[in-house]
Amino acid sequence: MKKRNYVFISLSVVLILLLSLPLSMVSAQEECNFADEIVRFGGLAPMSAPGAVAGGVAMDWAFQQAVADVNAACGISIDGVNYQIEVVLGDSEGSPERGQAVAERLILEDGVVGMVGVYHSAVGLATMGVMQENSIPTVFSEPWNDNVSANGIADYDNQPARITTNEAGIDYIFRVAPSSSMVGSAATDWFIALGVQDIVFIVENTDYGQPAAADEIARMEAAGATTEKLDIELGTEDFVPVLSRIQARANPPDAIRILVTGETSFNVTQQMAELGIAPNEDTICVTNQIAFQSEQYWNTVPDGNYCAFTRVGIIPSLFNDTAAELNAAYEEEFGDIVASFAMEAYDSVWILADAMERAGTYTDGAAIALALETTDIELSQGNYYFTYGTHNPEIPEDVPDFMWHQWPDPIVTVMQYFEAGQSSLDAAVVWPPAYQTHGTSYVVPGTSP
Repeated sequence: MKKRNYVFISLSVVLILLLSLPLSMVSAQEECNFADEIVRFGGLAPMSAPGAVAGGVAMDWAFQQAVADVNAACGISIDGVNYQIEVVLGDSEGSPERGQAVAERLILEDGVVGMVGVYHSAVGLATMGVMQENSIPTVFSEPWNDNVSANGIADYDNQPARITTNEAGIDYIFRVAPSSSMVGSAATDWFIALGVQDIVFIVENTDYGQPAAADEIARMEAAGATTEKLDIELGTEDFVPVLSRIQARANPPDAIRILVTGETSFNVTQQMAELGIAPNEDTICVTNQIAFQSEQYWNTVPDGNYCAFTRVGIIPSLFNDTAAELNAAYEEEFGDIVASFAMEAYDSVWILADAMERAGTYTDGAAIALALETTDIELSQGNYYFTYGTHNPEIPEDVPDFMWHQWPDPIVTVMQYFEAGQSSLDAAVVWPPAYQTHGTSYVVPGTSP
């Protein structure tokens, strides 16, 4: 499958009456001689409350962008026949139960032969058993829970998330997003370097928030820090009762880490800032990665200057041509820098299509899963590959289990705003030192780097 770039040219008014496709797509139709069959992928994303709707909208946009680009490159070529692809969207609503039902519908009713997407860890954990049981090769785009890519764990409803003892011994689940431990280690390493000794974690009560908090708390306590964990529910709008507990402390914490996803994280951060709890000279604020979406962030968190956030995904200064083109299209559509979960969603479609082409089939899930294990493709976030799987099953003792079918090279940084209304492109990368952009590990509120 050759990746080609096409220039989309609008048709004249007369041709529009006859044809509704862009000229490049018409050319692709003529040049590629597509088969009548269309290869359908399922795309799971949270498109309605209480899910992270902004994340779901971005992921769906990325799915469709990838579909257009793959088809413009003549789709999937199998035995000399070219097949178009499409992504059939399923709304998970951020709910594990809903996610399971939608995954089953996509497979059993819509006839999808592969799965991409998923934003929330709880949805990933709840649905991967469905994909495994139905031999559906799956490339998860965004769920972070370590167990999403740990081989052979029992996690959701005490049922095996994978069936590693099936007849073929095939594992169908892959992930291109980082695990929570990968993300958490960046934040905690930064805290430790800054000398943080007292930290409060505000944590969503989900399969993302609780394991992520447990991991980061363990890291901080191992470094000698004191920790406190405050739990919240997604969809909550009033956080004053929880935040009042921080205000009532005899001494303010050194840092507050918000392990809350989506729009709820915006609400927590704004209310915390309004109350004067953080960010300030005494307390560091670290909010969710969605803060990188600066237009949305400043619209909902106008008092959030000097908050830091983890940035998952390649940073703009390292964009390759694919990332730059994807970002330009995203900025035209949304007026903001492309989000990592959109890049992951885009790349996951290409990864799955590439595996089908190399496997020489779109119907044999086992052959496609084995082809996914030998992935070697350059996309928007870099070169994708999977170190451990049935092709290399022995994970060394010093390598965590979640590295099974896990892309090992996602970039995770800590960034910090230092001007109200600032574009995330201008925010300071403060950690790790190799990626620092403003010569400092922390911008004290009230100052500039």
